Amino acid sequence: MIEAVKPETVHVLVVEDDEIDVEVVRRKFKKQNMTNPLFHAFCGVDALAILRGENEDQKISQPCILLVDINMPRMNGLEFLAEVRRDEKLKKNVAFILTTSARGADIDAAYELNVAGYFLKDDLDKLTEMLRYYREINKFSGK
Repeated sequence: MIEAVKPETVHVLVVEDDEIDVEVVRRKFKKQNMTNPLFHAFCGVDALAILRGENEDQKISQPCILLVDINMPRMNGLEFLAEVRRDEKLKKNVAFILTTSARGADIDAAYELNVAGYFLKDDLDKLTEMLRYYREINKFSGK
């Protein structure tokens, strides 16, 4: 039997091409006393490499929480999530969108890809509060 992992040990992968936004996420996690290990990928291609264990520098445990921007180079957030959902080994990861796009088409496309939430970057306090609560009530397996 696989035991549930402690909420503070669930890994979080931030898929974001803007270093400043990544640093803001780190600060918000610290402000909320969230000690979850944070990983970072600059685009969907890099994130897939991390999730598939192809990046020797970043070893991530799964299932994990994905915080995904939409507008990124090489592979945008929606393309990345489509690939995650097609992959049997990756599709159990929980994804949240964190973006500047309030376009209805982007919101609809994200929910079609089974995201757990869609947040604008100016609502980062709400996102981190929700994540803190989410990780406490939700159970993640250690598998």
